[in-house]
Amino acid sequence: MEKEFKMESEKEIFQKRKDLICELIQDELYVPMKEKEMAAFMQVAKEDRRELRRALEELHREGKISVTAKGKYVKPDADLFTGTFISNARGFGFVEVEGRETDLFIPETAVNGAFHHDTVQVKLLAGQKGKRQEAEVVRIIERGMTQVVGTYQKSKNYGFVIPDDAKVGTDIFVASERSGGAADGHKVVVELTDYGDGRKNPEGKVVEILGHINDPGVDILSIVRSYDMPMEFEEKVLNQAARVASEVSEADMQGREDLRDVQMVTIDGEDAKDLDDAVSVSEEDGEYLLGVHIADVTNYVQENSALDREALKRGTSVYLTDRVIPMLPHKLSNGICSLNEGVDRLALSCIMRINQKGEVTDYRIVESVIRVDRRMSYTSVKKILEDNDGEECRKYEELVPMFQRMEKLAGILRAKRKKRGSIDFDFPETKIILDREGHPLEIKPYERNTATKIIEDFMLLANETVAQHFYWLELPFVYRTHDNPDSEKIQQLGVFIGNFGYGIKTTKEEIHPKEIQKLLGKIEGTPEEALISRLALRSMKQAKYSVDCTGHFGLACQYYCHFTSPIRRYPDLQIHRIIKEQLRGRLREERILHYNGILAQVADRSSKMERRADEAERETDKLKKAEYMEQHIGERFEGVVSGITGWGIYVELPNTVEGLIHVSSLNGDYFYYDEANYEMVGRDTGKKYKLGQRIAVTVEKTDRFTRTVDFAEADGEEE
Repeated sequence: MEKEFKMESEKEIFQKRKDLICELIQDELYVPMKEKEMAAFMQVAKEDRRELRRALEELHREGKISVTAKGKYVKPDADLFTGTFISNARGFGFVEVEGRETDLFIPETAVNGAFHHDTVQVKLLAGQKGKRQEAEVVRIIERGMTQVVGTYQKSKNYGFVIPDDAKVGTDIFVASERSGGAADGHKVVVELTDYGDGRKNPEGKVVEILGHINDPGVDILSIVRSYDMPMEFEEKVLNQAARVASEVSEADMQGREDLRDVQMVTIDGEDAKDLDDAVSVSEEDGEYLLGVHIADVTNYVQENSALDREALKRGTSVYLTDRVIPMLPHKLSNGICSLNEGVDRLALSCIMRINQKGEVTDYRIVESVIRVDRRMSYTSVKKILEDNDGEECRKYEELVPMFQRMEKLAGILRAKRKKRGSIDFDFPETKIILDREGHPLEIKPYERNTATKIIEDFMLLANETVAQHFYWLELPFVYRTHDNPDSEKIQQLGVFIGNFGYGIKTTKEEIHPKEIQKLLGKIEGTPEEALISRLALRSMKQAKYSVDCTGHFGLACQYYCHFTSPIRRYPDLQIHRIIKEQLRGRLREERILHYNGILAQVADRSSKMERRADEAERETDKLKKAEYMEQHIGERFEGVVSGITGWGIYVELPNTVEGLIHVSSLNGDYFYYDEANYEMVGRDTGKKYKLGQRIAVTVEKTDRFTRTVDFAEADGEEE
C-alpha cells in the first residue's frame, strides 16, 4: 500500500518536472540534446541526466515541445496542437484541444490513421476561412481505445464486429480462430490488435461475450462495457468491506458530539437505500438552527486502502435506467454508512444559525454521533405540507411542527438565493418505467415538490458554508466550480427564446445569472417551460471539480463544494478527510503538502468520471426512448423544434423524446440551413422552420442500434 502511494508521488514529481521544462522552453531557454550542454539546465531541473532526458523525450512524444534538425528542443510550432480525436462515421473527425473553445475539423483525407479517442498532434491547414479551423493529424501520440463493444456478424471463414458507437465508423475484422466462440448476433467485447488505415479495416479478437442482442439487459450491459465501467468489485475490496463492523462501536464514538437526542429525519425517494444526509431544524431566539448531518464514510474507508482506491477509480455511483453501479460496496453504502432509522451512526454535522433574512449568522462543523428518528419519503412530506393529508399528519404527528419549520426556512433560503441571481432549473427529469424484461412501459417526469426543494435548499447551504469556511482557512480543498457560459451559446439561446417572444440582456458578451433566472421566471407554467429550461441548461458550461475556488455561475455564489454525498461521490469523501484532520488539529505542513500533491489529480479524475457517468446515463435513456417509440410508429404527435442543423431539424415531444426530420423529408421545397439566423429556409417558397416553433410530426422509424428516432412532418396545418 505504501509502495503504491510512493509510486503515485513519483508520477506527480515527474509531471511537475515536465511542466517546468515546458515553462523554460516557452521562455526561450532552448535545451540542446548534447549531454555536455545539459549541465546548466540540470541545475534548474535538479534531476539526473537520465530522468531529464526521459522527461524531454516524453514531452516530445506528447507534442508539447519540438526538436530542431540540430537536436535542440524548442517550443512547438504555433500551428501545432495536441488533443483528443473524435471520429465520425462519415470518415472525417474533430480534435478537442484543451483551452480552445471550438474543436478543429479534420477532413477525411487528413485523418491519417487516427482512431476514435486517440491523443493526436495536429497541424493547422493553410488558407483557412470561416468559424471552424481545419487541421491534419501529423502524429498519433497515444491510442485512446483498446477495446470496442459491438455486434458480431459471422461469415463463412471470418467475422466482423459492428461497433455500437457510431463514431467508430468502421467494422472490426475478426479472424475465425479469434472469434472466441461468438455466434451471429452476439454482443461482444473485441480487443483491437491492428487499428487499420484508409485501405483496410481494423482487426481484433473477441475477449468477452456479453450475450445475444435480444437477451434482456444485454443492451444496457453493452453501454456499461463500452464506457469501461466496472460492474463488480474485486475480491480484496469486498473482503475489506466485509471486515467493516455492522454497528457503531463505543471507541468510534469517543470524542464526538452526541446529537442522538436531536430530532432529525432523512427525506429521500421511496426506493433509495443509501441514505447519506439527515436534517434537523429547531428555532431559538427568533432564529433557525439548521443541522445538516452527513454520513462519516471516511471512518470506514481509510485513505489509500483498497476501498479508497476503488472509490477514486469509479469516482461516482452511476444511475442507469435498469441498474445502479455503486461507488462503494453495498455492505457500506446500504449498511453502516447509511443513516438508517433508529440506529447510531457516525456523521459530520454542519450546524448553522440562520436569521429571518436567510443569512448564516453562526455555524460550526463537528464530528458527531446521531440517531435518525424517521426515514421519510418525499411523497410523505409532500402529503403533510402540500396536501395537508390528515392520515399522514397523524402518522407523523410528532414531526409535523419540524416539517413546517423546514418549509418556512427553505422558503427564506430560496428567496435569498433568488435575490442574488441563483438559477433554479425547475424542469422534470425523465423517469423510464421498465418491465421485468427491461422493455420500456412508460416515460414520465420525475416531479419536484416541496419536500425535494427543502432538501435541495438545505444541502446547497451546507455546501456553501463548508466551502467558504475552508477557503478562508487557506487550506487545500476540492471545490465545485461553474464557469460563465460562452457568448456564442448565449447568443444561440437568445435567438431561440426570441421565437417565443422572450429576451435576455448581455453586457460585453457576458451574461449575469440573474438574466437566466428572470427568463425561467417568465416561462414558468407555460407549455414551453420544460424545453426552454433544458436548452438554457445546455447553453451553460459544465460544472467541474477544482482545487481553485473560482465561483459557481449557476448558483451565483463565490464559494461552493460537494460535502453532502460521500457514499456516491468521491470529492465529498475526499474533503471529509480534510475536514476531520483540520478539526483534530492534524493538518500540519506535511499533510498540507500531501494534499497539495494529490488534490488536482483527484479533482480531474472526479470530473472525468462524472462526465462518463452522465454520458452513459444519457445513452441508456436514448436507447430506451428509441425502443419505446417503436410502439408508436405512424402515430401523430405535437412537438417543438429544439435544434436545427444542415441535415435536418430536431423536434422534442412533451415526453422529452427528441427525433430528427431529415432535410430531404421536409415538405414542399428544397430547404437549406441559414446558420446566421439558426433557421431552415425553403429556397423557392421562403418557408421557414425556427427554433421553438410548434410542429406536428409522425413517427417514421426508430433505431435501437443508433439510439435515434426519425420523424416526418405530419400532414395538415402547423399550430
